[in-house]
Amino acid sequence: MSDKHEIPAGDDASPPLVGDFGRFGGRYVSETLMPAVEELAREWPRAWRDAAFQREYHRILRDYVGRPSPVSDAPRLSDDLRDRAGVDARVLLKREDLNHTG
Repeated sequence: MSDKHEIPAGDDASPPLVGDFGRFGGRYVSETLMPAVEELAREWPRAWRDAAFQREYHRILRDYVGRPSPVSDAPRLSDDLRDRAGVDARVLLKREDLNHTG
């Protein structure tokens, strides 16, 4: 038996709406959270199609999750390195610490 799942392609593809864990199915959520989970399940399709939501979602991916991870110039650190150590270098930082992805 295969538990393969299709993953939607492209940035505009909506994620699957049904929680699916292979042949086991279902979801595990505390009963106190179920009203919020059910509201989210009802509202998610509308939000996903909303242009303003998509703009904010992609801004957050770019600026906080950093996909693709941005490289930032660090001119003051470059200057400090040159002044203190005599090293003429351009320091660039890749902010992987902003990727709270597990």
